[in-house]
Amino acid sequence: MLKIPVSMLDLATVIQGDDSHRKAFERSLGYAQHAEKLGYRRYWFAEHHNMESVASAATSVLIAFVASGTSTIRLGAGGIMLPNHSPLVIAEQFGTLASLYPGRIDLGLGRAPGTDPITSQALRRNLQSDVDNFPDDVVELLNYMGDRDDKAPVKAIPGVGTHVPVWLLGSSTYSAQLAALLGLPFAFASHFAPTYLHQAIALYKQNFRPSKYLDKPYVMACVNVIVGETDEEAAWLSTSFHQLALGIFRRDRKALPPPVDDMDLIWTPMEKQGVQQMMQYSFIGGTQRVSVSLQRFIDETNVDEIMISSHLYDADEKLKSMQRTAHLFSERTIKFE
Repeated sequence: MLKIPVSMLDLATVIQGDDSHRKAFERSLGYAQHAEKLGYRRYWFAEHHNMESVASAATSVLIAFVASGTSTIRLGAGGIMLPNHSPLVIAEQFGTLASLYPGRIDLGLGRAPGTDPITSQALRRNLQSDVDNFPDDVVELLNYMGDRDDKAPVKAIPGVGTHVPVWLLGSSTYSAQLAALLGLPFAFASHFAPTYLHQAIALYKQNFRPSKYLDKPYVMACVNVIVGETDEEAAWLSTSFHQLALGIFRRDRKALPPPVDDMDLIWTPMEKQGVQQMMQYSFIGGTQRVSVSLQRFIDETNVDEIMISSHLYDADEKLKSMQRTAHLFSERTIKFE
């Protein structure tokens, strides 16, 4: 049994043949409710824009919807792309969430746009120095949600005094070093950007400064996980995920497609190599194979928590995979219905 917490990342995925965003949201609610019963620690949504397969653009609104249908699991953003927003607005949004659902809200922050340059321009209207201001924006946001300061000219209402836990997210070493400097928990996006995983974790732990937020380093890594009844079934189910990843290479990001019998009829050898490299930290197979490979990953990285991303076309198959994954981390599980 894997002895660290397991959490889940969701994009409110839109599937081919059913492009209803409402149904994508309803599926996400069902997955979160299932995750809560299975003992997952967190259920996070990621901010992306102008992507046909992703419906979680209005991240805080979706978190509120899912929080209203669950009762104990932590809900959060993995993450909010802070350069797209005013720190005050995010403090007010997550202060509202924390007031409605106290003790259940997390706020992960990233510095990437979560979209293409043209959409970034549409989001921000002004791109000057947004990314360069990221450290100052993080500190500003932390202050808005910290203790009340009656002398402060601007207050986040709601937000002040909520102390929403803030995480820094990254796919390189930049946010790792900033998280260490500020004494914040750090989550690495190894599910699509594996290159700097070990270097980022090492830098974070070496440079960590204890803070009022955290007394010692805490690292979470996000990885891709699909657990089938057999290795062969999992491999077949994963072809939906591989097609989705292939769309990133081809800049053709369509809704999640159904599985196929032979990916070699779809991708070129070079594209296959690129997808496999990008998805290096993907754990796909039956329970035994995934258990062994995940344990090896945990031993090599010494992470404190695993977050899984799991792209499956069929909702029932995703629920089954979630159950099998949860059972690897805990004896507590429920019968799939």
